[in-house]
Amino acid sequence: MSERKATVASSSGLHARPASLFAAAAGETGVEVTIAMDGAPIDDAMDASSILSLMTLGAEHGSVVVLRAEGDGADAALDSLVQMLETDLDAL
Repeated sequence: MSERKATVASSSGLHARPASLFAAAAGETGVEVTIAMDGAPIDDAMDASSILSLMTLGAEHGSVVVLRAEGDGADAALDSLVQMLETDLDAL
């Protein structure tokens, strides 16, 4: 299983528009991606392609999250999603 950490750059955190954009991107990767707050048990990981999961995660600006994925393309998917999280999606 591949894993990456990212710091949420959006000023509103993973809420509303940033959550929507990120969920859509996670859903388009072709692999199952999970997200959790850094330090949370692996069982607390949520579906990264679910807007509801992202909004209930409580990731605010500056929060560190852990992304995990498995299978062909997992590393590339996580790399692109980390880049997205570390961009201020509110400014797009």
